[in-house]
Amino acid sequence: MPLGLLQHYTIEPTDLERTKDFYCEVLGLEVGERPAMGFPGYWLYSGGVATVHLLGAREPAPGIVVRGAGTRFDNTGRLDHIAFAATDIGEIRNRLRTREVVFREQALPEFGLTQIFLHDPDGVAVELNFPANRQVD
Repeated sequence: MPLGLLQHYTIEPTDLERTKDFYCEVLGLEVGERPAMGFPGYWLYSGGVATVHLLGAREPAPGIVVRGAGTRFDNTGRLDHIAFAATDIGEIRNRLRTREVVFREQALPEFGLTQIFLHDPDGVAVELNFPANRQVD
Protein backbone atom coordinates (compact mmCIF):
# COMPACT_ATOMS: atom_id res chain seq x y z
CA MET A 1 0.00 0.00 0.00
CA PRO A 2 1.75 3.21 -1.10
CA LEU A 3 1.61 6.21 1.20
CA GLY A 4 0.38 9.64 0.18
CA LEU A 5 1.68 13.01 1.32
CA LEU A 6 2.42 13.67 4.97
CA GLN A 7 -0.76 15.22 6.35
CA HIS A 8 0.25 16.79 9.65
CA TYR A 9 2.36 16.59 12.75
CA THR A 10 1.15 17.20 16.30
CA ILE A 11 2.82 19.09 19.13
CA GLU A 12 1.76 19.20 22.77
CA PRO A 13 3.34 22.56 23.62
CA THR A 14 4.19 23.87 27.07
CA ASP A 15 2.48 27.15 26.13
CA LEU A 16 -0.30 26.71 23.59
CA GLU A 17 -0.69 30.39 22.70
CA ARG A 18 3.06 31.08 22.44
CA THR A 19 3.53 28.11 20.11
CA LYS A 20 0.50 29.08 18.00
CA ASP A 21 1.86 32.62 17.70
CA PHE A 22 5.31 31.32 16.70
CA TYR A 23 3.98 29.16 13.88
CA CYS A 24 1.63 31.89 12.65
CA GLU A 25 3.69 35.06 13.14
CA VAL A 26 7.15 33.65 12.41
CA LEU A 27 6.45 30.89 9.88
CA GLY A 28 3.27 32.27 8.34
CA LEU A 29 0.85 29.41 9.07
CA GLU A 30 -2.80 30.30 9.64
CA VAL A 31 -5.25 29.20 12.32
CA GLY A 32 -8.04 27.29 10.61
CA GLU A 33 -11.06 25.14 11.16
CA ARG A 34 -10.78 22.45 13.84
CA PRO A 35 -13.49 20.06 14.97
CA ALA A 36 -14.90 20.37 18.50
CA MET A 37 -12.74 17.99 20.49
CA GLY A 38 -13.60 18.92 24.06
CA PHE A 39 -10.19 20.45 24.81
CA PRO A 40 -8.26 23.50 23.60
CA GLY A 41 -5.99 23.37 20.61
CA TYR A 42 -5.38 24.66 17.12
CA TRP A 43 -5.07 23.33 13.62
CA LEU A 44 -2.58 25.48 11.73
CA TYR A 45 -2.87 25.56 7.97
CA SER A 46 -0.27 25.86 5.23
CA GLY A 47 -1.58 26.23 1.68
CA GLY A 48 -5.07 25.18 2.75
CA VAL A 49 -3.86 22.02 4.53
CA ALA A 50 -4.00 21.52 8.31
CA THR A 51 -0.27 20.87 8.64
CA VAL A 52 0.46 21.45 12.35
CA HIS A 53 -1.89 20.37 15.13
CA LEU A 54 -1.39 21.87 18.60
CA LEU A 55 -2.87 20.09 21.62
CA GLY A 56 -3.95 21.97 24.73
CA ALA A 57 -4.55 20.56 28.20
CA ARG A 58 -6.95 17.63 28.25
CA GLU A 59 -8.00 14.68 30.35
CA PRO A 60 -7.09 11.10 29.45
CA ALA A 61 -9.84 9.11 27.72
CA PRO A 62 -10.04 5.48 26.57
CA GLY A 63 -7.41 5.01 23.87
CA ILE A 64 -5.95 8.48 24.38
CA VAL A 65 -2.55 8.99 26.02
CA VAL A 66 -1.99 12.40 27.57
CA ARG A 67 1.71 12.87 28.08
CA GLY A 68 1.49 16.34 29.54
CA ALA A 69 3.41 19.34 28.30
CA GLY A 70 5.56 19.73 31.40
CA THR A 71 7.80 16.76 30.68
CA ARG A 72 10.05 15.95 27.75
CA PHE A 73 9.84 12.36 26.58
CA ASP A 74 12.34 10.03 25.04
CA ASN A 75 9.68 7.75 23.58
CA THR A 76 8.88 9.67 20.41
CA GLY A 77 11.25 7.63 18.31
CA ARG A 78 14.07 8.99 16.22
CA LEU A 79 12.32 12.09 14.90
CA ASP A 80 14.95 14.71 14.13
CA HIS A 81 13.10 17.57 12.43
CA ILE A 82 10.13 18.62 10.32
CA ALA A 83 10.66 20.27 6.91
CA PHE A 84 8.56 22.68 4.87
CA ALA A 85 8.92 23.88 1.30
CA ALA A 86 9.09 27.68 1.51
CA THR A 87 9.28 30.81 -0.62
CA ASP A 88 10.53 34.36 -0.09
CA ILE A 89 13.66 33.72 1.91
CA GLY A 90 14.13 37.47 2.48
CA GLU A 91 10.78 37.75 4.25
CA ILE A 92 11.49 34.72 6.43
CA ARG A 93 14.96 35.99 7.35
CA ASN A 94 13.41 39.32 8.33
CA ARG A 95 10.69 37.64 10.45
CA LEU A 96 13.27 35.51 12.23
CA ARG A 97 15.66 38.41 12.91
CA THR A 98 12.87 40.77 14.00
CA ARG A 99 11.63 38.21 16.52
CA GLU A 100 15.19 37.27 17.56
CA VAL A 101 14.74 33.63 16.53
CA VAL A 102 18.10 31.88 16.29
CA PHE A 103 18.55 30.15 12.95
CA ARG A 104 21.20 28.55 10.79
CA GLU A 105 21.31 28.83 7.02
CA GLN A 106 23.05 26.66 4.46
CA ALA A 107 23.18 26.55 0.68
CA LEU A 108 22.98 23.34 -1.32
CA PRO A 109 23.85 24.62 -4.80
CA GLU A 110 23.95 21.11 -6.28
CA PHE A 111 20.24 20.82 -5.42
CA GLY A 112 19.38 24.47 -6.10
CA LEU A 113 18.28 24.96 -2.47
CA THR A 114 18.91 27.25 0.43
CA GLN A 115 17.88 25.85 3.80
CA ILE A 116 17.08 27.57 7.08
CA PHE A 117 17.03 25.57 10.33
CA LEU A 118 15.43 26.79 13.56
CA HIS A 119 13.60 25.54 16.66
CA ASP A 120 10.08 26.31 17.82
CA PRO A 121 9.43 27.36 21.45
CA ASP A 122 9.36 23.70 22.58
CA GLY A 123 12.57 22.73 20.80
CA VAL A 124 10.98 21.08 17.76
CA ALA A 125 13.49 21.44 14.92
CA VAL A 126 12.08 22.98 11.73
CA GLU A 127 13.76 23.04 8.32
CA LEU A 128 12.66 25.48 5.61
CA ASN A 129 13.66 24.70 2.00
CA PHE A 130 13.83 27.53 -0.52
CA PRO A 131 14.26 26.54 -4.19
CA ALA A 132 16.79 28.78 -5.95
CA ASN A 133 14.34 29.83 -8.66
CA ARG A 134 11.80 31.08 -6.07
CA GLN A 135 14.07 33.03 -3.73
CA VAL A 136 13.76 36.72 -3.09
CA ASP A 137 16.67 38.29 -1.24
